[in-house]
Amino acid sequence: MSAGRSSSGALPRIGIFGGSFDPPHMGHVLMANDAIDALSLDELRIVPASVQPLKGDVASSAVHRVAMVRAAFAGLPRVTVDTIEIERSGLSYMVETAEHFVRECPDAELFLLLGADSAASLGRWRDPQRLLSLVQLVVLDRSDTTDAPAAEPWRDWPGIRSPLRLATRRIDVSSSEIRTRVASGRPICGFVPESVASYIATSGLYLARNAC
Repeated sequence: MSAGRSSSGALPRIGIFGGSFDPPHMGHVLMANDAIDALSLDELRIVPASVQPLKGDVASSAVHRVAMVRAAFAGLPRVTVDTIEIERSGLSYMVETAEHFVRECPDAELFLLLGADSAASLGRWRDPQRLLSLVQLVVLDRSDTTDAPAAEPWRDWPGIRSPLRLATRRIDVSSSEIRTRVASGRPICGFVPESVASYIATSGLYLARNAC
């Protein structure tokens, strides 16, 4: 599908938010909402990875992770779950995903949303300079963090646009913490949307006897 102009006549603005989402949690949902509002996005594509090169294997299958992402973001306006990296299988390289979106929506402005930690590792990604030539990088900073600024590997790359920095609400939760809580029988209420908690419970995900 080729994206046309938005209702205002401006070029459509499409955000890309990738990750393993194993599982998706409230921090992901809040960051998505903050980005849509702050960047005036016409659409936000949530892109579950098949296998992230810097993280290795995921704990649950693509089928489960896509189902949880659909549950987590259901009902949020302007959000689309895009399974391009799952369909491509193998290692998930964001530069290939960005090239796909450029071909699909040649008239759109593309915004790549990354947490500060992920942005600091860009130098280790596949063809990062090519990636940042295709998208506007948006670094999601937790609004009340007191940490020093993350490394900026793109600083010396020629022809790269300066990243935008977006303050987002701080949620002290991680997917690995949620998996640990489930495995040890502790509640995850408030850590994930209710729909995701229900899916995890009914599917038996993250339990030692049923890790996949």
